[in-house]
Amino acid sequence: MKDFIKIQEEKIFNTIKLLGYSVDRVKLLPAQNENFGDYQFNGVMPLAKEYHKNPIDIANEIVDKLDKSDIEKATVDGPGFINITFNNESLIKYFNEFVLSEYEKNNINIIMDYGGPNVAKVLHVGHLRSANIGEALKRLAKFLGYNVIADVHLGDWGRPLGLVILELKKRHPDWVYFDENYDGDYPNDDIITNKELEELYPIASNKAKEDEEYLEEARIITTKLQNKEKGYYDLWKKIVKVSVDSIKVLYDKLNVSFDLWNGESDADIFVNDVINYLESNNYTRISEGAEIVDVSRVDDKLEIPPLLLVKSNKSVSYETTDIATIWDRVNNLNPNEIWYVVDNRQSLHFEQVFRACYKTKIVSENIKLEHLGFGTMNGIDGKPFKTRDGGVMTLDNLMKSVKDETLKKVNSSFSDQDRNKIADIVSVAALKYADLLPVRSTDYIFDIEKFCDLNGKTGVYLLYSIVRMNSLVKKAQDEGISFNKLFKLNDKYDRDIIVKLLQVDSILNKSFEDRSLSFITDYLYQLARTYNSFYDNNKILIQDDNELRESWIFITKLLSNTMTKLVNILGMEIPEKM
Repeated sequence: MKDFIKIQEEKIFNTIKLLGYSVDRVKLLPAQNENFGDYQFNGVMPLAKEYHKNPIDIANEIVDKLDKSDIEKATVDGPGFINITFNNESLIKYFNEFVLSEYEKNNINIIMDYGGPNVAKVLHVGHLRSANIGEALKRLAKFLGYNVIADVHLGDWGRPLGLVILELKKRHPDWVYFDENYDGDYPNDDIITNKELEELYPIASNKAKEDEEYLEEARIITTKLQNKEKGYYDLWKKIVKVSVDSIKVLYDKLNVSFDLWNGESDADIFVNDVINYLESNNYTRISEGAEIVDVSRVDDKLEIPPLLLVKSNKSVSYETTDIATIWDRVNNLNPNEIWYVVDNRQSLHFEQVFRACYKTKIVSENIKLEHLGFGTMNGIDGKPFKTRDGGVMTLDNLMKSVKDETLKKVNSSFSDQDRNKIADIVSVAALKYADLLPVRSTDYIFDIEKFCDLNGKTGVYLLYSIVRMNSLVKKAQDEGISFNKLFKLNDKYDRDIIVKLLQVDSILNKSFEDRSLSFITDYLYQLARTYNSFYDNNKILIQDDNELRESWIFITKLLSNTMTKLVNILGMEIPEKM
């Protein structure tokens, strides 16, 4: 079904063309002040400049010739703004047929790289934003018709794993994995828990900082692992499985999922292909014993250092692993675009990697590589979010803290089981909404009490509003009240909802274009607030006018359905009651 606003934009476009003016496109914007109308067109000034005419004269020409079959009033204001108020009959006709359904499929393939957890390390608050933003952008892109493959891209192949295996070897030297003469099958039973793994890495890391001999042993084991030496490699596979199983549990709680659970190890098999290709095509040079690729340009305003391909100790760099990953994706997954949802601090890294891929023709110019950087989540002191004792807060503990706060908002008359179930859903919504509310690239302060407020700009408020809508609709159903059609608009409160719903298509596309969910989060809040004003000012179920009552319940159901789809794009669920 064609968007109502697009139809109006086409009418204005055709009118402008008919009047003999040249215009590339027409964009209608929601009116800044409802007293001026529903929407406004601000594109007259560029026409006036191009054709050397008074903008008010051009605006009046457009209004005079405009097809007004859907328009109640069109006026010219200020230096040439065209204000438009739609007639109720056209709005009613449109919304009686309106359904916010997924867009038609297109042929654009997007690979999304987000999450990026490290195997054998505890997930902390720093992992939250990549998972939340990436998941919501994935769902949005799919809703808009794009083909999306989501890859978690595990950190599973570097020295941290060598350190973990070394510490296990120190503690369990009798394990058959460390017996170079052992040639039997390795045990199938679980030999270590994820909790033990998470404790091992910090211990091993600190030892390596203080003991050069220990660090050297870790380097040797890392080399053996990356050469897939029997024993070390088999133990690594067990470590990865235990860690990934635990990561999946936490991501499931956050409603985050992936099509691929690949890691750096999956790119390792392509590293030699990449290096051979770059060397044979003379893209590399030696600098201080290391092999590098120059990626600077003559027009650079800031110095971009060369990409480090192979270190002087002959080990490959993280940049090389990322290029190998791109090599794999380009050759085997046929992407049109690859998005990396990684924090802003990695911007130079991706600038180097992307430049190297384009310069060396590993990636053709018609494939778009994008780094979608994001800011950090900070505590109320403005510093990176930490526990009360100053340590980095785990993601699991953050989620538990938010759940404890949201439990206070759940109706105390419910059973403990119901309250816990509701709190699980509401706490995830509170966490996600707070995380997606700011513009993606900015830092923000996370205040648990503030973001769990039932009356604030929060996920809790959104869910409460939708539950209120659904409750009203259910009461109408139970009482046998019909609500299959929109008959009339009574006053500003119900009309405000309908006019606000006209924005949904542009909001979705704006969020996609800017790769930021802040437009959707703000829009959802506006919808909820508009509905609650309508609800508070009208006695819906006991309205005597049957057509008006049916219209009001119809609007409630329509808004609930629309908001539910938008909330699901953000990765949030809705409880049956609160």
